Amino acid sequence: MRALFLVLLLANAGFFAWSRYLWAPETAADPAPLARQIEPGKLRVVAPADLPPPAPVAAPKPASAPPPPAPLASALKCIEWGSFTLADAPHAEKALEPLALGTRLAQRRTEETASWWVYIPSQKNRQGALRKAAELKGLGIEEYFILQEEGPQRWALSLGVFRSEDAAQARLAALRQQGVRTAQVGQRETIVPKLWLQVSNVDPALERRLAEIALRMEGSELRSCP
Repeated sequence: MRALFLVLLLANAGFFAWSRYLWAPETAADPAPLARQIEPGKLRVVAPADLPPPAPVAAPKPASAPPPPAPLASALKCIEWGSFTLADAPHAEKALEPLALGTRLAQRRTEETASWWVYIPSQKNRQGALRKAAELKGLGIEEYFILQEEGPQRWALSLGVFRSEDAAQARLAALRQQGVRTAQVGQRETIVPKLWLQVSNVDPALERRLAEIALRMEGSELRSCP
């Protein structure tokens, strides 16, 4: 019994010595946590009511609005000017030369039924018709045609054929101002080849210029291309 007591006493002494001097502390434990604190005297417990309000979160900036669409350019047009006889068309084209239209200028040929004409009655023979033609040239009139086919109007001088009486009367009034005294207006049903001058890509400024030029030629008109 005494021997058992001595064995237990030695075992306790050995365990105490091992745990006190030989056993290393766990690597994850801090042997002196209080000594490692930073200014522990300044630590204090704060109630939730004393906490400062959270900083407001800035609202995301709205996406910038797209730029307004550019104003639409004025629609370009195709305008035709006419109608002209094949003899008058070169004079109309010459009037358009200052506009330098280039490839924007084209021609459209048609046939029209003319019911009215301005004319100088028959001169009975070719010599009389030529003398009257010379008088017209002396007055600066180049747009005329001597009728040579058989019939009551042979050797008459046509000064223009028109679809309406008003257009024919306007032509006659212009001729009177130039000194022509023997011309008159009459009815004459005939098919006449005509020509329209078409101008493409016409903006408002060019349309005004065309209108000014068209006013110089009696009986002509501007209209949209068909």
